[in-house]
Amino acid sequence: MAKKIDKIEVALADDHQLVRNAVSRLVASFTNCSVLFQAANGEEVQEQLKKNIIPDVLLLDISMPVMDGFETAQWMSKNYPQVRILALTMETDEQSIIKMLRCGAKGFLSKNTEPTELNKAINTVMLKDIYMPEEMSWKLVTGLQNEAQMAAQLDTLSDNEKRFLALTCTELSYPDIAKKMFISLRTVDNYRATLYDKLKVHSRTGLSLYAIKNGLAEIELPNP
Repeated sequence: MAKKIDKIEVALADDHQLVRNAVSRLVASFTNCSVLFQAANGEEVQEQLKKNIIPDVLLLDISMPVMDGFETAQWMSKNYPQVRILALTMETDEQSIIKMLRCGAKGFLSKNTEPTELNKAINTVMLKDIYMPEEMSWKLVTGLQNEAQMAAQLDTLSDNEKRFLALTCTELSYPDIAKKMFISLRTVDNYRATLYDKLKVHSRTGLSLYAIKNGLAEIELPNP
């Protein structure tokens, strides 16, 4: 747990200059905070840090060109783990929250948050290391539950079903998939019907989206 300090030096990374300037002025108005630098993307953050300009807290947007928030958080966690990363973004879906935390963020806030909560979040990540508002906590729990359900669902799939799913992401027709897998077209039809039922989808597009979302699109399993 970090000890309390008089002034928390904050940096901001956001590609929208008006937003960045507004947040910078807001943070500077907090009695125990000062703004160390602003950046439009992760590469600009790297440039400042390499000059030994190191903040206590980095307010980090996710959607940025050149080097986004996920990449920046990963790099920061590896090279400057002492900097507390606080995501400040409009991307508040469950998967973004989970991914950002796995990349090393210590907290997560919506850009619609009240100024008092932003101030509280900055102080909390300094004193207690982690800050998560109640709304985000519920999304995090829901997202983790969904991940667990997906993992359990994946465990029910055979290697051939996974390979079939991967091939649905290609331009191959179902007869071509049958040839590729050295199976009959009837077996392909059976795989399709079984997966429709298991995955609760109703089209090849649904199968393909499931494969992509769960990292199956690029797998190469041996032929039976």
